[in-house]
Amino acid sequence: MRPDLTSTVDPQEIEKFSAMAAEWWDPEGKFKPLHMMNPVRLDHICRQVAVQFDRDRASDAPFRDLSLLDIGCGGGLLSEPMARLGATVTGADAAERNIEVARVHAAEQDLAIDYRARTAEALAAEGARFDVVLAMEIVEHVADVPAFLRACNDLLNPGGLLIVSTLNRTTKSFGAAILGAEWIMRWLPKGTHDWSKFITPDELDGHLRAAGLSPVDRTGFVFNPITWGWRLSDRDFAVNYAMTAVRD
Repeated sequence: MRPDLTSTVDPQEIEKFSAMAAEWWDPEGKFKPLHMMNPVRLDHICRQVAVQFDRDRASDAPFRDLSLLDIGCGGGLLSEPMARLGATVTGADAAERNIEVARVHAAEQDLAIDYRARTAEALAAEGARFDVVLAMEIVEHVADVPAFLRACNDLLNPGGLLIVSTLNRTTKSFGAAILGAEWIMRWLPKGTHDWSKFITPDELDGHLRAAGLSPVDRTGFVFNPITWGWRLSDRDFAVNYAMTAVRD
């Protein structure tokens, strides 16, 4: 990749996730938190896409004929279910080891997903355009959030949908995502997250608008330690949340 197309990539973050690449599909491995959250965030994504493009989620392939980019796709935890729902999926990740794992797993599942070792900027410069762009749990790992979101805007067709999920910068998120997930439960290696790079909903809203996008939804992802499960919330954004925006 040309250096001028990788301005938002943080090399230390890429190295960190490359080292964990082989564990993407182990539900008890280092990506256990994502496996636990996946059903809830998938449900949220499907709701947003169905509303924007007037699709019936009860149909066999509700997202047929929609092109979708999963940027920062990792091992393909979201790319694969979206492909099963009929979308034409491209998965992109700056860590080549992630892409290797994703390609092997998709082939084992007989899924046709176009996996590429690319950055958002590189894809935009190549002229790639999509109806939906997913940027899930990635903005807290990039070097330049405004530039990354401008690239996401460039990757969307008019009327296209960007769904971003990330971590709020609160005392509660420090306790849950770092002390809890990394230090106590040891679900993630210590140092996976940098609390100073977490983004508040208002900050993300401002960055999206500055990038030329119109935010249309905020939804919290809330973990219940009693039921040991996740749920969606329209009020609780204290730790994990998602924001949806439309390109006009």
